[in-house]
Amino acid sequence: MPRYIFITGGVVSSLGKGLTSAALGALLQARGYGVRLRKLDPYLNVDPGTMSPYQHGEVYVTDDGAETDLDLGHYERFTGVSAEQSDNVTTGRIYSSIIEKERRGDYLGATVQVIPHVTNEIKNFVLSDAGDVDFVLCEVGGTVGDIEGLPFFEALRQLSQESPRGQTLFIHVTLLPFIKAAGEMKTKPTQHSVKELRSIGIQPDILLCRTDRKIDSGDRRKIARFCNVRESAVIQGLDASSIYDVPLAYHDEGLDAEVLAHFDIDSPPVANLRQWQEISHRLHNPDGEVNVAVIGKYTVLPDAYKSISEALVHGGIAHSVRVNVRWIEAEKFEKADEVELLLKDIHGILVPGGFGRRGVEGKIRAVHLARTRDIPCFGICFGMQIAVIEAARNLVGIKDASSSEFGSDGTHVVGLMVEWTRGNAWVERDEDTDLGGSMRLGAYPAHLVEGSKIAREYGTREISERHRHRYEVNIAYKDVLEAAGFLFSGLSPDGVLPETVEIPEHPWFIGVQYHPELKSRPFDPHPLFAGFVGAAKAHSRLV
Repeated sequence: MPRYIFITGGVVSSLGKGLTSAALGALLQARGYGVRLRKLDPYLNVDPGTMSPYQHGEVYVTDDGAETDLDLGHYERFTGVSAEQSDNVTTGRIYSSIIEKERRGDYLGATVQVIPHVTNEIKNFVLSDAGDVDFVLCEVGGTVGDIEGLPFFEALRQLSQESPRGQTLFIHVTLLPFIKAAGEMKTKPTQHSVKELRSIGIQPDILLCRTDRKIDSGDRRKIARFCNVRESAVIQGLDASSIYDVPLAYHDEGLDAEVLAHFDIDSPPVANLRQWQEISHRLHNPDGEVNVAVIGKYTVLPDAYKSISEALVHGGIAHSVRVNVRWIEAEKFEKADEVELLLKDIHGILVPGGFGRRGVEGKIRAVHLARTRDIPCFGICFGMQIAVIEAARNLVGIKDASSSEFGSDGTHVVGLMVEWTRGNAWVERDEDTDLGGSMRLGAYPAHLVEGSKIAREYGTREISERHRHRYEVNIAYKDVLEAAGFLFSGLSPDGVLPETVEIPEHPWFIGVQYHPELKSRPFDPHPLFAGFVGAAKAHSRLV
């Protein structure tokens, strides 16, 4: 049976519970242990798939087609362990499952209540499909005291009591604010947060205290005394210049050692942190820097493109350069007098995914400038569709080229998918199908054209990548676009769905229908992001 580590948060949100979970998972791996990471989200949505990026950041997609919380991206990036549908659950999914069972009569006429039915469902999720691992790390979203989180805390309390002694551990992430006017670090918010947690029956075993300055010995003793933990269990979580410094920092603070001591693991293996030391060295000692413009629709919230942001960092690690990202709202590109200023000192343009008509003309213009000025250009999902629309308008002469996503007007070189295959199953849907789960989701294979630039970047012609989209480039326009200089360099196995496009005569112009950023890791950068940053590095020497 694996040991279970539960990570909770207090005082305020956005303290980095997901990064704490990911970093601890990486540290346990560095000692030779197998890990699995999971996330409990208390909101009522069945999944984040229909949420606005402004509400919850990006939607992270797994190989098996789950739309999940962005923290699962941190888990995968830090540990390399692919997440699954069973690694993220919401209150919405819990209640949906319970209601289905109640309607079937599974509860044999019993009154369905939060305790035991909701808490049992949560416990079943936590314990199910753990696999052959040594540790399962389970993060609880939100903050202790939030009303929607209470069933989850109660379920974990019960689970801790029902597990064999010494099989569970609670880590509570809190904030130690420094009051500038008083010149003091305040421990009271942490004390109150722990008091709130203890009031529902959970005594934290380790406190990870987020702070922007070192905790002195007096404050550490005070926290330990008032929160009923060992002084060694008060772990300092200083702000880091890079998230990839966090595993090394937490190891130096003794987090993984304290975890193993709690589980009475004698003489644990020494942590092998060479790969994290190498990553940190490359991040802090780059050979140069490149400037990349991301032309998006939700750039005021960088978390909306979290995986893209991190994949660009990984591409920089591959080439030992710092990638400076300039986040630009696509609508700004629709104003002619601002373009030159926006592209000043830019060495690469990336057009990411998105939904809806807003900002489309700005994205089309950005792609046009990248194509005509030989600036390395990377279109992802919606970005690939934009690249095809721009080429159809300006290379083929279809002046009203558009997508059915934007309305009924124009020539639809991009249209709504109504049917496709997944494995041995045939999937069908129409415009009236529910939005949630109606997209082409998860990993699908593709065949790349021999000798194409993208095949050279991958080093193979057979790939599998994660998708999340409702619209598809119309294969009927393949011949006319290729005659104009485009190359459909990757297709679905049946040859019906365009997966990648490129311009062979351009220094680096690639569009992909899938989301390669979801499979990039700091220790294993995705080949397309490595290639794109490499092309931007080469371009920087020309401008």
